[in-house]
Amino acid sequence: MSADSLPLQNAPALPVLDAVAGRRSIRAFLATPVERETVRHILDLAARAPSGSNIQPWKVHAIAGEARAALSAELLAAHEAGEPEVPEYPYYPESWREPYLGRRRAVGWALYGSIGIGKGDRERMARQHGRNWLFFGAPVGLFFTIDRDMGKGAWLDLGMFMQNVMIVARGFGLETCPQAAFCYRHAITARHLGLPDGEIIASGMALGFADWSAPENNFPTEREPAEGFTRFTGF
Repeated sequence: MSADSLPLQNAPALPVLDAVAGRRSIRAFLATPVERETVRHILDLAARAPSGSNIQPWKVHAIAGEARAALSAELLAAHEAGEPEVPEYPYYPESWREPYLGRRRAVGWALYGSIGIGKGDRERMARQHGRNWLFFGAPVGLFFTIDRDMGKGAWLDLGMFMQNVMIVARGFGLETCPQAAFCYRHAITARHLGLPDGEIIASGMALGFADWSAPENNFPTEREPAEGFTRFTGF
């Protein structure tokens, strides 16, 4: 499959370095529809991700239209009713420590600050969190699942596949937001997707065209430079 054969929906393809450097989690999307064929092409290309012994353990459930709306409505209702969120697997550590706690707090306050939510404003924080269930307005929701009996290596494979999806999407003029939030309301989402008991939701993801006028899409997020997390030996 050549790049020339892929429909880019009138958006220029990005050089790969720009696609990686400019990737960010988008939290406000336009309602502009995304064609099924575009989603399929993204997933076809993303499937070039490596996996141990080429087992390709990832599975994807893509929803749009009435199916997406119905799922969002039930999830948002559960959120607004204060129903507890029960994670299917431990995404975060049981106790926080530095430098991870500081990084987490920094990005949280940067997000809230960009949309005028002050410390202690729990009501508005809850409303913002509730936008997860609406895919932040994106027309397409992707769910990445994996069989429960897969080992940790297969989860690494799934992560590389998801990263490919996020980068390839930018080549089509689209943006994404990976959403672990859906793992916390697994039962509702699994029922809507018709998942068997042996399949677990690793992550959701919003996919669509970014609303670049929204302030929550424009606050900076810092990254540790390579010198800070790499030990160079023998260079």
